[in-house]
This record gives sequence, structure tokens and C-alpha cells, in this order.
Amino acid sequence: MKNTERFLWGTGIAAVCVAATAATSYMVTKDLVRIAVDRECPHKITPKARNRFTGGAVNARFLQSLSDAAAKLRATPHETVEITARDGQHLVGHWFPHPEAKRVILTMHGWRSGWASDFGLIHDFFVENECSILYAEQRGQGRSGGDHMGLGLLERYDCLEWLRWLGADMPIFLAGISMGATTVLMATGFDLPKNVRGVIADCGFTSAYDISRHILRQNLHLSFRSRTRAANAMFRKRLRMEIQEYSTVDALAEATVPVLFIHGTDDSFVPVSMTYENYKSCRTSKELLIVPGAEHGMSYYQDKARYQAAVRQFWQAHG
Repeated sequence: MKNTERFLWGTGIAAVCVAATAATSYMVTKDLVRIAVDRECPHKITPKARNRFTGGAVNARFLQSLSDAAAKLRATPHETVEITARDGQHLVGHWFPHPEAKRVILTMHGWRSGWASDFGLIHDFFVENECSILYAEQRGQGRSGGDHMGLGLLERYDCLEWLRWLGADMPIFLAGISMGATTVLMATGFDLPKNVRGVIADCGFTSAYDISRHILRQNLHLSFRSRTRAANAMFRKRLRMEIQEYSTVDALAEATVPVLFIHGTDDSFVPVSMTYENYKSCRTSKELLIVPGAEHGMSYYQDKARYQAAVRQFWQAHG
């Protein structure tokens, strides 16, 4: 009898421990999904927390350069544009027309970032090369509407609405960085307007599923497999689609517009292997620029000369 009581007591404790562990895992997964896609973060993302997600501290001089360039760009006179997405969300963009434009650049910024922060450094280069630029604010961020980001799954459709607003009067190039690069790469799976001449994708990830797995395993050192079912249910509730529903690899297999892929070798947030995978999957005309030593989003900052030369060559070849 005593042995039986000990057994039942022991299994009871084990059951409680298992339940507690499962509950803790679920709550951690819920917080991670909220950080990944919710406009309102469950916690303030401190520099230390951001470093854990990205896999390392960001260069302080680089951050200061971004901040200075962003402030300058925001203060530059321009037109604020507002449109409605296919699902009714309010989208905001910033239009910088060039009086002697040869082409238009439609840009998409990255995750928990902003149009001025991600493109402030390269803005003068665009202007000097006679580009009109539309800097879109991604849904779920900034002044655009939506409670959730889509990690490219939703934003690819927003590209189509911005292209309709731009019209067909001039050659258009899509450009994106990080999640913005994933957005424009996923958009290549659509039947794009004929005046879209190419895509410039800087450090994009292959899918929402792949980047989630990488961050959990490599940067946060957490189990991914045990959280997959719960995380997918949470994504589906927010985005009304599966986390594995679409990828850049799927899109690029159907792409008809040329693509310039750019990535830094030292990127610990979005590994350079994802750009190699995207490049391999691309079935249309493609170019590849790999910048040695560049961390996430730092390729232009790290090697401006090679970056500018690659983009100019891409424009000359296709636009």
C-alpha cells in the first residue's frame, strides 16, 4: 500500500511538473509570436533583448549613422501618400518625385524598423541617379494600419496596391531590406505590371517559418519543434494563413523579373545562407552581391562603392 501511495504521489508530482512546463512553454511561445508580428509588443524591446533576437550587438557607429540619415530624410520636403490595401487596411507612403526621373524605386523597410531608418543612407544615391522614390510604411508599423505584421505573407499584396498607385508611366524597381526584401521577393510570384523591371533584395529571409526556426534555435537557444503547433495556430489566428503557406523560394520559382540579391557574410539575424537559397531558386535573370564582414542590413554602410556599382549596373542592364 505504501509503495502504491509513493507511486501515485510521484506520478502526481510528475504530471504537475509536465503541466507546468507545458504552460510555461506555451506562454513563452505566445510572447515570441507577439514580438514577431504584433504591433503592440508584450514587453519593451530593450537593446539587450534585441541583441538576443538578432544574434549580436549592432555597431554603435552604424546606428548613429542610421539615426542621422533618418532625421535628415524625414525633414526633406515630400508628399505623404495614403491608400487602401485589398483587405481594407490603411497604408501610408512617402513620395519623393525627381524632376528628371529615369525610373521609380518602390521600397519596403524591415521588421520593427521604418522607411527613413532603413533608406536614409541610400536616399542621396537614389536622387543622384535620377530616381523618384516611394518609401512605403509596412502594415502593422509606423503610420500604416493593421494590428499585425505579416513577415512578407501579407505585405506582398500591399506591393501590388502601391504599384497601382504608381501607374505605368515609368520603369519601376522594387527594393527591400530584411523583411522588406522578403516582401518584394514574395511579390515576384505575382503577374507584375510590365513596367516593373527588377527587384533589389538586401538580406531577405526565405520564409516566416525559416526565420522563426533560425531565431529560436540559433539566437535564443530554444526548442523550435515543440512550439511549432502552438505558434502556427497563433499565426493563423492573426494572419489568417499558415506560417508555411508561402515563401520567397515559391515565388522565385515563378519570377519573371530580374533580381539583384545582396547580403553580408556576418549577418547573424538573417543568415547569408538564405540569400544563397533564394538565388539558387530564382529562375529568371539574377545577380548576387556578397559583402564580406557586413552584419545585418550593413552592406551599404560596409562597402558603399561595390553596392552602388552593383545597383547601377543592374539598372543599366534592366531599366
